[in-house]
Amino acid sequence: MWCFAPCRPAADRTSGSAVVLVLVAMVLLSAVGLTTMLLATADTQASANQRDAAVALYAAEAGLELAASELAGVSDWDAVLSGYATSVFADGPPSGSRTLPGGGTIRLEEIASLATCGTSAGCSVAAREAVTADRPWGANNPNWRPYRHGRLSPGGPAEEIYIVVLVGDDPAENDGNPERDGLAPGNAGAGALMLRAKAFGPGPSRRSVEGTMARVAVPGGAFAPRFLIWRETR
Repeated sequence: MWCFAPCRPAADRTSGSAVVLVLVAMVLLSAVGLTTMLLATADTQASANQRDAAVALYAAEAGLELAASELAGVSDWDAVLSGYATSVFADGPPSGSRTLPGGGTIRLEEIASLATCGTSAGCSVAAREAVTADRPWGANNPNWRPYRHGRLSPGGPAEEIYIVVLVGDDPAENDGNPERDGLAPGNAGAGALMLRAKAFGPGPSRRSVEGTMARVAVPGGAFAPRFLIWRETR
């Protein structure tokens, strides 16, 4: 066979094809490896988020129970509902900013305002009494107050969890005054408080629970909390 240009042996052409195939295979294997790594990372992150959310939920429930146990021994609930009295475990006054263990800040009055009238800018009487789907009681809508707030377990295993527990009057009352516990008889909400606990867990995890509590006498002249309603809120 005559070649008018330099000819490459057949073996060289075969070797060149093999190199191309190897390169293609390496690219495909690299893509598979990268995809597997991304899936594993996403799965790990999803598992971590699920774990953190569960921890935050348990912390919110614990915060609710701790506040309820303390409130069962408070004789003057009117002082609590008006914001005059707060928990002995509060990390300062019931207002101002707090730095979260996992980063970021919150303002206690904004959390209370959002719960009371759906805005963080503060609530007028008209805004609090407005009838909405989630606040249908008008003048008996709760006026939420920060009661217990701080790290759930300073220096303990729940050091990275920050809890805010709000207190409000039971909206089943009929006195139109959310800063005073109504008087029985003839008042369905007398002797009951609403509590809402929000847990700020590690990372972006946030969970809230809400309950309505009463207190019952126990042997020895003390009182214990009894939850009438308990639910997770979103």
